[in-house]
Amino acid sequence: MTDLRRRMDQDMVVRGMADQTREAYLAAVTGLARFYRRPPDQISDQDIQSYLLHLMQERQCSWSTCHIAVCAFRFLYHVTLKRDRTSFSIPSTKRPLRLPEVLSREEVHRVLAVVGHPKHHALLATAYAAGLRVSELVRLRVRDIDPARMVIRVEQGKGAKDRYTVLSPRLLEELRVYWGQRRPRPWLFPGQRGDRPIDITGVQRVYTAAKRRAGVTKRGGIHGLRHAFATHLLEAGVDLHTIQRLMGHRSISTTTRYWHLTPAALTTRAARLDLLDHTPLDPRPA
Repeated sequence: MTDLRRRMDQDMVVRGMADQTREAYLAAVTGLARFYRRPPDQISDQDIQSYLLHLMQERQCSWSTCHIAVCAFRFLYHVTLKRDRTSFSIPSTKRPLRLPEVLSREEVHRVLAVVGHPKHHALLATAYAAGLRVSELVRLRVRDIDPARMVIRVEQGKGAKDRYTVLSPRLLEELRVYWGQRRPRPWLFPGQRGDRPIDITGVQRVYTAAKRRAGVTKRGGIHGLRHAFATHLLEAGVDLHTIQRLMGHRSISTTTRYWHLTPAALTTRAARLDLLDHTPLDPRPA
């Protein structure tokens, strides 16, 4: 690791930036340095603008990938290198609005039904029934499950914020079955060695394999279970502010996008937070 990379990483750590954000920023800066074959502090704003054009036109990177690169470069030059101003950018008005393909409740249940491994079954059930980001899911500890208050504590989620999300009776039953079989500690979903949580890549593979076996062809990774959580609660009549708190959204405008993912005629039946109802509880032994 070069001195500049170390300094940038330390600057991000002291600002409480998430591990995934730090990794993405460092990867973007590394790509810039490799492209010009010289240290980033020797690259001009004009060169950076040319590199961004290269990403968009020649590599055909997505708007979000280019946006992350711009944020990474600004952090490097403004914070770590303490430059007053930079002039590179990408058009902010060109960001495409893409809505995810939301799984129906029947599709979620099909995905869970084909998972035989007890830990994997509990893992996907928790992702859906609690609406967790995958980074939050893998860091859950056994102590974060609070059956007395029927909540799950999400420690230092996105934005370095703690929050609580719902622990439905069905999910609690699912987790008790899993814990009785595996007795994990301290991590709720440990990796192979047991002293560290399961790897995010491994979780994505579990979900992708389950979706394929279930015959679900909609696009998207495990984050789709989080989208399904919010959309299904909205369809069940749960108000937006409650969903905002459960999801950990800073702004209600982020939550309101789920209006676009629900059928035109929303159900008016009573809100029901137990999304795992009628889901198979006892997976086949590994």
